[in-house]
Amino acid sequence: MSIAQTVSCLDGYDPDALRVDKAREAIRSCLSPMTHSEKISVRDALGRVLAEDIVPPINVPAHDNSAMDGYAVRFSDLEKSASLKEIGTALAGKPFPGKLGAGECVRIMTGAVMPDGADTIVIQEIVKKDGDRITIPQRQKKAQNVRYAGEDLAKGQAVLRPGQLLRPAELGLIASLGIGEVKVKRKLRVAFFATGDELASIGAPLKEGEVYDSNRYTLHGMLSRLGVELIDMGVVRDAPDALEQAFRQASERADAVITTGGVSVGEADFVRQLMSRLGEVLFWKIAMRPGRPMAFGKIGDAFLFGLPGNPVAVMVTFYQFVRDALLFMSGREAAEMPLLKAAAAETLRKVPGRTEYQRGILFKEGGAWKVRTTGQQGSGVLRSMSEANCFIVLEHERGAVKSGEQVDVQLFEGLA
Repeated sequence: MSIAQTVSCLDGYDPDALRVDKAREAIRSCLSPMTHSEKISVRDALGRVLAEDIVPPINVPAHDNSAMDGYAVRFSDLEKSASLKEIGTALAGKPFPGKLGAGECVRIMTGAVMPDGADTIVIQEIVKKDGDRITIPQRQKKAQNVRYAGEDLAKGQAVLRPGQLLRPAELGLIASLGIGEVKVKRKLRVAFFATGDELASIGAPLKEGEVYDSNRYTLHGMLSRLGVELIDMGVVRDAPDALEQAFRQASERADAVITTGGVSVGEADFVRQLMSRLGEVLFWKIAMRPGRPMAFGKIGDAFLFGLPGNPVAVMVTFYQFVRDALLFMSGREAAEMPLLKAAAAETLRKVPGRTEYQRGILFKEGGAWKVRTTGQQGSGVLRSMSEANCFIVLEHERGAVKSGEQVDVQLFEGLA
C-alpha cells in the first residue's frame, strides 16, 4: 500500500488542515523499526539500542550476602539470649570457613557471603562489644539486612529487552553478568541538507540578501543527541540538477533524509515537483504554530522529512514529529517527550484551531512551578529557542490563557 493510501485511511486526515496528533499518527503508520543488528563490546554500547534479550547466566548476587557491616547471627539465638560469642570474620571475597553454632556470631562486612547457619545481620552501630562477647539489643527482625542470591537478577529470567536504550546503568548490569559483547540495532543513517540560494557558509562575507546557514547546525545538534549516524550534505542551491543529485544521493546512503526549506507555498515550485517526481511525497499544512508547512514521504528506501526554512519552525517540527519518528525507526521503545504542568505567569495569546509551541522559561516561585514566554515568538527568532528551557504547549482547541491557568510544558533538558 502506498503512503498516500495508508494515511488517507486515518480518521480526520486532511492534508490542508492536519492536526498535530493526526500528523504524528500518519507518520507512525508508515514507518517500521530497524531490523539490522550487529555485535559490539559492552564498552562501546553506550547510547545504542538493544537488539536481544539479556538473560542472566548466573544469579546476581551469586550468594546470600550481607547488606551492612555488622554481625551475622542465628535469629533463634536472639530469642534466648542477648549475648553471643564472636568466632570469626567474613569479608567480601573471603567467606567465613566454618559454621555457626548455638550462641555464636561472626563479624561480617558488606557484600560478604552469609556464614553457614546464619540468617540475620545485626548492624554494628547498635551492638556492644566486650572482648569476644557481643551484646545485641532486642526487637531485631529475622532476615534483616540480608541480600539473597538472585535478588537483583535471577538466573534464566530476561532482565533487558530489545528496544531498550543502553545507558550507563544497563552497561553495568550487563557487565555484572559477565557478558562482554551485546547485540544492538544498527545505527540509523540520517542525511540532511539545507536548500536555498540565499544561504551563505559560515566565514564567508554576506552578500546582499544572504543569511548565514544556521539550520544545518541546529539539525546536527538535535540529531547528535539521538545517537544516529549523520550524513551532512551541506547547502544545496535552488537548481534542479543539483537538487535532484542531492535527493538521489541522500536516499541511496541513508534510512531517513531531512531537508529544510522548499516546502512552503510560494517557494521554488521545482523543489516540490522534484520531491514528488523522485518518490512519493505528501505536502501538509499542519494546524500548528510555528511550522505549518511540512513534507513527508519516501524516496527509494529512505523516508523524507521536509521541514520549513525558518529556524524556530525547523526545531519545533523536528521535536514534534521527526524526533519520535527517528527513534521509532531506530528500534527504540517509546520515548515521547513528556508533558508537565505549570501555571502561566502571564496572559498568553492563542487562537483556537491550532496547536502552538511557544518558547518558555520554566521557573519556581513560592514553591510552585510557573512558566512565562521568552517574549517575541516569531518563527525566525532563533534567540527565543536559546533563551527558553521549554515549550509551552497550547492544545488545538484552546484559546487565550489567563495568568495563573495551568498549561502543559515540554522541557528541553534531557531530550534524546
